[in-house]
Amino acid sequence: MASKSTSIESPYLPVPVTIESVESISATERLFRLSNGLASSRSKVSVKGGKGGAPVYSPGQFFMVGLPGYGEAPISVCAPYEPGFGIELCIRLAGNLTGALHRLGPGDTLWLRGPYGTGFDTEGFKGLDIIFIAGGIGIAPMRSLLLAVLKERKSFGALRLLYGAKSPEEVLFTEETEQWQEAGLETEVIVDKGSKGWKGRVGLVTDLMGPLKPTPGSTRAVVIGPPVMYRFVVAKLKRMGLSETDIQLSLERRMKCGVGKCGHCQINSSYVCQDGPVYGLGDLKGMGEAFK
Repeated sequence: MASKSTSIESPYLPVPVTIESVESISATERLFRLSNGLASSRSKVSVKGGKGGAPVYSPGQFFMVGLPGYGEAPISVCAPYEPGFGIELCIRLAGNLTGALHRLGPGDTLWLRGPYGTGFDTEGFKGLDIIFIAGGIGIAPMRSLLLAVLKERKSFGALRLLYGAKSPEEVLFTEETEQWQEAGLETEVIVDKGSKGWKGRVGLVTDLMGPLKPTPGSTRAVVIGPPVMYRFVVAKLKRMGLSETDIQLSLERRMKCGVGKCGHCQINSSYVCQDGPVYGLGDLKGMGEAFK
């Protein structure tokens, strides 16, 4: 009896992807650009999305990124999808896996699963003013959304980015910030603690929110950063008159499988890797653990 030829299609199996370039953007962060195709023609694993195995993804979605012998970690996309353009990921040095990834260079291979989760619906933002509030490494997934919006700048109202980092040395994408402003994104940066030569603001990202006068119903606020930041930022946005439908957040919590099976990211009945990481504030009712 002749055997049948079958293709392996499993969300649990990673796909090898070639690194096109690696750029150091701070002492602990590197920007990886990956091939939008597969590293090996022998791979029969299909990735949901575009032609030739190239994945299609939205700002806010993430990939499980791994190396054999080191494990996997969820990494948000750092640039919007474009046909023929490589996948960009900003990876912070934080442990054994990321340390191994930081030792890789152009031509090397890492492994991807995904994309997973829900992303931002930029179509739903059109015609509205948008306030982007990012803290720390949250600027990486925020960058993906910013670039997607700026690509269609005329379709949106006033755009404003408030970005907070621990120190001037940890401020990312400084060169791009000027380009964003020229493209129509009003940008303010603040650091928790200044250092020699820093001429910008010192304080918390909430300190930048004082002058905001959003118009409820025609303004959307997008918040990405450490959970401790959300409670204070959301409270301030509410005092300014924004409702739960006006506020969106991105959560990333201990995600391990990406497919809602392991339970590591579960908050009550919600699996962040599937229902999130992008949530409307109203979706988080009764889920106070999301801000911890």
